[in-house]
Amino acid sequence: MPDQIEVEILEDGTFKISTDKISMANHGGAETLIKMLVAGAGGESKRARKGTHVAHEHDGHSHSH
Repeated sequence: MPDQIEVEILEDGTFKISTDKISMANHGGAETLIKMLVAGAGGESKRARKGTHVAHEHDGHSHSH
Protein backbone atom coordinates (compact mmCIF):
# COMPACT_ATOMS: atom_id res chain seq x y z
CA MET A 1 0.00 0.00 0.00
CA PRO A 2 1.38 3.46 -0.85
CA ASP A 3 2.01 6.04 1.84
CA GLN A 4 -1.06 8.20 2.38
CA ILE A 5 -1.85 11.33 4.36
CA GLU A 6 -5.52 12.15 4.90
CA VAL A 7 -6.61 15.69 5.79
CA GLU A 8 -10.13 16.10 7.15
CA ILE A 9 -11.80 19.44 7.92
CA LEU A 10 -14.05 18.93 10.94
CA GLU A 11 -17.40 20.63 11.52
CA ASP A 12 -15.87 23.09 13.98
CA GLY A 13 -13.42 24.29 11.31
CA THR A 14 -10.40 22.49 12.73
CA PHE A 15 -8.57 19.89 10.75
CA LYS A 16 -7.36 16.37 11.40
CA ILE A 17 -4.40 14.81 9.59
CA SER A 18 -4.18 11.02 9.65
CA THR A 19 -1.66 8.59 8.25
CA ASP A 20 -0.93 4.92 8.48
CA LYS A 21 2.70 3.94 8.81
CA ILE A 22 4.84 6.03 6.45
CA SER A 23 7.83 4.38 4.74
CA MET A 24 11.30 5.50 5.78
CA ALA A 25 11.81 6.92 2.27
CA ASN A 26 8.84 9.29 2.73
CA HIS A 27 8.88 9.86 6.49
CA GLY A 28 10.93 13.08 6.37
CA GLY A 29 8.74 14.54 3.63
CA ALA A 30 5.59 13.64 5.57
CA GLU A 31 6.91 15.32 8.72
CA THR A 32 7.84 18.41 6.70
CA LEU A 33 4.36 18.56 5.15
CA ILE A 34 2.68 18.24 8.54
CA LYS A 35 4.90 20.97 10.01
CA MET A 36 4.06 23.26 7.05
CA LEU A 37 0.32 22.65 7.53
CA VAL A 38 0.63 23.42 11.24
CA ALA A 39 2.60 26.60 10.55
CA GLY A 40 0.02 27.71 7.99
CA ALA A 41 -2.84 27.09 10.41
CA GLY A 42 -1.02 28.60 13.38
CA GLY A 43 -1.03 27.05 16.81
CA GLU A 44 0.89 24.51 18.79
CA SER A 45 1.44 20.83 18.20
CA LYS A 46 0.45 18.14 20.70
CA ARG A 47 0.92 14.41 20.15
CA ALA A 48 -1.03 11.52 21.60
CA ARG A 49 0.09 7.98 20.85
CA LYS A 50 -2.52 5.25 20.39
CA GLY A 51 -0.61 1.98 20.23
CA THR A 52 1.66 2.53 17.24
CA HIS A 53 -0.56 5.46 16.20
CA VAL A 54 0.44 9.07 16.93
CA ALA A 55 -2.10 11.90 17.08
CA HIS A 56 -1.17 15.60 16.95
CA GLU A 57 -3.28 18.60 17.91
CA HIS A 58 -2.62 22.23 17.05
CA ASP A 59 -4.79 24.76 18.88
CA GLY A 60 -7.84 22.82 17.86
CA HIS A 61 -6.22 21.58 14.67
CA SER A 62 -5.33 17.94 15.09
CA HIS A 63 -3.67 15.28 13.04
CA SER A 64 -2.58 11.73 13.62
CA HIS A 65 -0.26 9.25 12.00
